[in-house]
Amino acid sequence: MPVSDLSPSAQDYLKLIWSATEWSATPITVSDMAERLGFRPSTVSEGIKKLARQELVTHAPYGSIELTPAGREHAVAMVRRHRLLETFLVQALGYGWDEVHDEAETLEHAVSDKLIEHIDQHLGHPTRDPHGDPIPPSDGLPHMPAGTQLSAAATGGTVAITRVSDHDPQMLRYFTELGLAPDARLTVKEHRPYADVTTIRLHGPGRDIDLGASASEAIWVVAV
Repeated sequence: MPVSDLSPSAQDYLKLIWSATEWSATPITVSDMAERLGFRPSTVSEGIKKLARQELVTHAPYGSIELTPAGREHAVAMVRRHRLLETFLVQALGYGWDEVHDEAETLEHAVSDKLIEHIDQHLGHPTRDPHGDPIPPSDGLPHMPAGTQLSAAATGGTVAITRVSDHDPQMLRYFTELGLAPDARLTVKEHRPYADVTTIRLHGPGRDIDLGASASEAIWVVAV
């Protein structure tokens, strides 16, 4: 069964289950999904039961939700659609990286696999989206992401931003003003946990920036 045969809600559920554990080892639950989607837990629970009957997920009552091999294949296909669409909107149509998430959420349910492959070819087979999230290739085997949240990065060494969460468009606009985006290099100068502040030195401009907890937790970095 191709992923296009699934309902939009099933596509959303599978994509969310996979994406939630891409950068975290914590399994997702029905209550987690309900909070992220803005649905009632009972609504999400019914949707998960339908996916379980289709053998796309496994779910123990009050436990975590796991994708089956078939469910994972569909989930990765939806992630690929979403991230290629975001990349196309930025690179080809001039959208800002803070504008593309909701647009891609709508478009990903309507595009065909053929169109997605044409977009991939037109863009030169990109490996990550504008926020640094890896784009699964056409064989369905995603690149394993690497990185540590800035809030947990060691002080003193030079790091490069590898990924920025796209959860909050307003925060993305704030990061744009600061010059914080994938590939930007910086030094972590200090963590002040009781003040919930991380101080960084941004290379290039050479200026110090204080970031609050929510901002430093939305940025992933790798040592360079």
